[in-house]
Amino acid sequence: MELEQWHLLFSEELFNAMKLGYKFKILWGYTFDSDIIFKDYVEFLYNLRSQYPKSDPMNFIAKILLNSLYGRFGMDENFDNINIIHKDYFPDFENKFFDSITKITDIEEYKLIEFKNSENENNELNHNTSIAIAAAITAYSRIYMSQFKNNPKIILYYTDTDSIYVDEDSEIDKSLIDNKVLGKLKLENYYDKAIFLCSKVYCLITDKNELIYKVKGLKHDVELTMNDFEKLLEKDSLLKKSQRKLRKFLGKGHIEVLDQVYTLQVTDSKRKLIYNENKTLIGTEPYKIDKSKNLK
Repeated sequence: MELEQWHLLFSEELFNAMKLGYKFKILWGYTFDSDIIFKDYVEFLYNLRSQYPKSDPMNFIAKILLNSLYGRFGMDENFDNINIIHKDYFPDFENKFFDSITKITDIEEYKLIEFKNSENENNELNHNTSIAIAAAITAYSRIYMSQFKNNPKIILYYTDTDSIYVDEDSEIDKSLIDNKVLGKLKLENYYDKAIFLCSKVYCLITDKNELIYKVKGLKHDVELTMNDFEKLLEKDSLLKKSQRKLRKFLGKGHIEVLDQVYTLQVTDSKRKLIYNENKTLIGTEPYKIDKSKNLK
C-alpha cells in the first residue's frame, strides 16, 4: 500500500518556490481575503521601541508585544477548564465529566481538575485566533529571507528569522539596508571569528574582541567559551553543562529550584554533516529526496 503525505502551504510561498524550479500539485485549499493588517500596531510599537536603549524595560516590552503577535493568532484555542474541588465532592464530579478529565493533581484535601471544555468542541467560543494569519506571517518571513539564501553574490554563513551573517565581500543590494527604516537590514556587528553549530546555537567574537554566544534552551548565565564550541566540531563530541531551573509542584503548592544537566551536541537531524580526515566538522549540506521519494 502506498502512503501519501499532504501539506497545507501558503500560496505565496509556493509561488516563490516555483521561481527556483519546484513543482507542486494542488489538491485542494482554502481562500482568504487579503489586506494590510496590524500596520498601525506594528509601527506604533516599533517607534516606541526605537526611543529606548536595548537595556531599558520599555524596549523589551515593545519587542515582546511585536514578536508575540503572530504566535497569538496561531494559538490553540481549545483551552482546558480548571477546577479545584474538595475530595469529598470529587466522585460526583468524576461521574459527570469522566470522559473530559485530562489531569488530576492532589492538593492536600482538594483536587485540582483539568478537563476539556465541551463548548470549545461545539465552536461556541471565539478566542480571536486565526491560523491563516499566523501561517502567512511566518511564510512571508521565509519568502523575504530566501532572497539572501539564493543569491550567488552573497556568502551566507547563518540566518535566522530576521538576521543574516555574511562574508564582508558579499554584495547586498543597498536598497535593502537602512538603520532607521522598519523592515530594512541594520548592521549590528563585525566579527573576526564565528562558529555556527545549528539553529540558534553559535559563538561569535567581534572585531572588538567581545564574546557573544547563544544556545537555545541553556540559560545565558551559564558560562561558555569559544574553546567549548571548537571542541564540539570534533566528531561525536558533546558538552555537558549544569543549570538551575524552576519547576512547579501544584500538589505541594510550591516551586522548587532543580539542577538540570544540559547536553549540547551537533546532530544531523536537519542537514548532513561533513567532516575532514581529522574528523573535524567543516560544513553541512542539505538532504535530497529523489524521484522515488527516497532520502539521499
